[in-house]
Amino acid sequence: MATGIELRRRGLEVLVVDRSQPPIDKACGEGLMPDGVCRLEAMGVDLAGVETASIAGICYLDEDSRAEASFRLGRGLGVRRPVLQRAMVSRADQVGVRCLWGLTVRSLERGGVSTDQGNIRAAWTVGADGLHSRVRRWAGLDSNKHLWRRFGVRRHYAVEPWTDKVEVHWAETGEAYVTPVGPEHVGIAILWSGSKSNFDELLAKFPELERRVMDSRIVSEDRGAAQLEQRTRGVHGGSVALVGDAAGYRDAITGEGLSLAFHQARALAEAIDCEDLRGYESAVRKLSRLPNALIRVLLEIESRPKLRRRLLRTLAADPRLFESLLAIHVREARPTSVGAGGVMRLALGLLH
Repeated sequence: MATGIELRRRGLEVLVVDRSQPPIDKACGEGLMPDGVCRLEAMGVDLAGVETASIAGICYLDEDSRAEASFRLGRGLGVRRPVLQRAMVSRADQVGVRCLWGLTVRSLERGGVSTDQGNIRAAWTVGADGLHSRVRRWAGLDSNKHLWRRFGVRRHYAVEPWTDKVEVHWAETGEAYVTPVGPEHVGIAILWSGSKSNFDELLAKFPELERRVMDSRIVSEDRGAAQLEQRTRGVHGGSVALVGDAAGYRDAITGEGLSLAFHQARALAEAIDCEDLRGYESAVRKLSRLPNALIRVLLEIESRPKLRRRLLRTLAADPRLFESLLAIHVREARPTSVGAGGVMRLALGLLH
């Protein structure tokens, strides 16, 4: 939807083909970073009058520490995935994106795609088909390299949010993300490594969080995702391009999948408008460089409990350092803004 809107804003004719029917749900943390909210506003997506929750920042918790930091320049947004998708479909309709719902694409063809109802001709084909993208595989852009074996599952509860921040609960088995998505609803997404499991078994590993919601009504079906990490050989080949999770994915641990996809959509629309996808390849590398580095660091910390406890104690004791790191993460500040002193304080905390 984001790619379609961005392309129409540049005057191109756009056809979206999807085998599902809106509103489309998906396993998702459902938290938008402030830069993602800004991208939605720039696209003209209207979320007024629908259930959302304002997010002020991030809170990390484990058995010993609680570290909190607020966004400096804006606020994030918690919103159920079907609610967001419905609003984006409405905006796409307004700007003239044509949508064929309930139609399955079967393969890539020269100059277009093959569907259940025949071929569709197109100058450009965009695979925005998610984590396990078939378009990525058809285009020969898939890579079978994986460094991490990670899973995710999410559920929603009818309970008033107890904080205006996204809470990240850390345990030996993984992390649980609590996102306010409305005045009386929260979503809980759990990420973990190792073997398959289910939501109730995983939630039991977070006893404080389990107590918070144990008497609350469950208001959604559990949805999960397997093998989160997906690498690519590139994000375009010929007239085919990939965007969002289809363009490669590392992990949900940084919580910015949606925001990154919105930035990619704008970059892809600019590249197609110029009829040159090479600029898109470099834009994706630039957009992904810092998030991917942060993911690698956090996953390394996640796998080392002692290091994780040191990190949380350091951030809890130095809120200004945590705020500076969060500002870099959400593109409110440059990586150099933390300064040599901040780097030293972080290093000393991890070492001692």
